[in-house]
Amino acid sequence: MTTTVEAGAHTPVPDFEYRRRGRWLDHWQPEDEHFWMSGGKRTAWKNLLFSVFSEHLGFNVWVIWTIVVTNMGNAGFAFMQGPQALNNALLLTSAPVLVGAALRVPYTFAIPKFGGRAFTAFSASMLLIPCLGLAVFINRPDTPMSVFLILAALAGVGGGNFSSSMANISFFFPEGKKGTALGINAAGGNLGVAVTQLAVPLVIALGTTIVATSPEGYRLGLTLAALMWVPFIVIAAAGALLFMDSITSAKPDGQSYKLAMTNKHNWVMAFLYIGTFGSFIGFSFAFPTLIKANFPELKDVGILVALGNLAFLGALVGSFTRPFGGWLADRMGGAKITFTVFVSQAAGIAVIMAALELHNFPLYLIAFLALFILTGIGNGSTYRMIPMIFSAESQKRAADTGQDPEQAKASAKRQAGAALGVVGAVGAFGGFLLQQALRLSNIHYGSMAPAFWAYAALFLVMGAVTWWFYLRSEFAVQRMPSLAYANV
Repeated sequence: MTTTVEAGAHTPVPDFEYRRRGRWLDHWQPEDEHFWMSGGKRTAWKNLLFSVFSEHLGFNVWVIWTIVVTNMGNAGFAFMQGPQALNNALLLTSAPVLVGAALRVPYTFAIPKFGGRAFTAFSASMLLIPCLGLAVFINRPDTPMSVFLILAALAGVGGGNFSSSMANISFFFPEGKKGTALGINAAGGNLGVAVTQLAVPLVIALGTTIVATSPEGYRLGLTLAALMWVPFIVIAAAGALLFMDSITSAKPDGQSYKLAMTNKHNWVMAFLYIGTFGSFIGFSFAFPTLIKANFPELKDVGILVALGNLAFLGALVGSFTRPFGGWLADRMGGAKITFTVFVSQAAGIAVIMAALELHNFPLYLIAFLALFILTGIGNGSTYRMIPMIFSAESQKRAADTGQDPEQAKASAKRQAGAALGVVGAVGAFGGFLLQQALRLSNIHYGSMAPAFWAYAALFLVMGAVTWWFYLRSEFAVQRMPSLAYANV
């Protein structure tokens, strides 16, 4: 079946060619301005909209344990009471990060195999399992911690959604708009952290209001917090099936993915992403617990308790600044922005440590918010670098080997799609390492300060790596990308 769109008053032009089954787009050329303005733009943004919704829910479910662990003691679970509560909380919030990181690789490769439409519907549906499981077992106070560790791990399916969503959307937009599109897609997902950390404490407070400020009231609130996502998950899965598309050219060609995995820049960018997204997700998961542990007196401030001690603000500002990072990278070059972010993050850690030394919560909150802003900008700039790197590499290879330029462009997109998944997986794994570093530092040194200072040193190392590979040379990612279709 072929559809047409009016390009002008009397000139119909072919728009998209669909297979009869599965809404596969057999003809997709976003770099062609005429094609883009004749319907490509509308279809790309439609898919981005449903992708953002599904990914947002993935983050909602992925991070729900950041709030659950801070309330399980009040809900009557003994293993979340007393001296062991902090270490157990960091362990429970680490499990979904680890599983989410591991799933990001297969989730990325699932897009070429199954198509963006079908896999988005599947990945959204998987979110029902951790939500329903939590709703059941949170009402059984005698449930051992091992069961909740499994449930927390199952929430990791929400973390995998990020890579499949980003890989899918990367095929829909022209190079000059990838930074903005990927930034919006990622920010919409990252915003799920803030929404969960704001909404779930309020829902828990509702439960205690309906029943009482008692274990039963907290358990009702946690049950409602798990079930509140179910109708939205059903809508996301149905919307993906009914309205999203898959792109035939995204299918593997037998070489592109291998080239991506053997390209050193894939692994350099994965390392750098630990410092940006790893910091964002690691600190997002740990932030509510860190506030509760370092400023226990805030438990007496009712409104702060209802608002999760303002922990949601970190993920909120980090999410909203991610598209800004992509926008800056589109105009100034991703490497310059990324280098500046790493140096600034190291300084931010120093301010956080000073705030802890002074036991000054306002300064602590402001310093952490600044750190989250930097991670958001860095997330956008590093992810923008990836398609530019593989585009430059493929163009060079095509020039050296005489490969057809169009084939080179298609290969670059496939390589970038694969790299986005791997880089996202390694970055998320960095969030797991950050939380474990905090936990082990607290166990062995009685303080999390050594872990914080180690991370500050790592930021400086990452800044040096960025300079070495992408700023000291004339590598192509420094150059300003094409701003084609500036009116998009």
